[in-house]
Amino acid sequence: MMGFEFFDHTADIGIHAWGDTLEEAFVNSALAVFEVMTDTSKIQPIISIDIELDGYDLENLLYKWIESLLYYYDTEILVFSKFHVEIKNLHLKAKAFGEKFDGRRHESRTVVKAMTYHEMSIKFGKRVDITFVVDI
Repeated sequence: MMGFEFFDHTADIGIHAWGDTLEEAFVNSALAVFEVMTDTSKIQPIISIDIELDGYDLENLLYKWIESLLYYYDTEILVFSKFHVEIKNLHLKAKAFGEKFDGRRHESRTVVKAMTYHEMSIKFGKRVDITFVVDI
């Protein structure tokens, strides 16, 4: 079962992602963003990108995480389907696995232009729940 779902938003796309840990919720947040753009089950994890970020709070760390992944889509047309994330003291160290977008194999859906802080929340309970909106 996927650890995310989408919710209606006026002009953009709302994402609710979750996980048993903060790291798993960040992974599912990233996966959801790329699922907006294409069928992530068809992305082969043949290229890996290392990402290291610091945030001033968890929301800022999430924002920077998604924006850094979108940077690779915008500059190298990379799409991702697998992620490994470690978070300690507002420091994120991650690997993103994917490949170049290929219109012959990858379905072209809606392009995510940017991450936003709109409706962003990170809640801790029995699981970690993350909500945010992306600009399309």
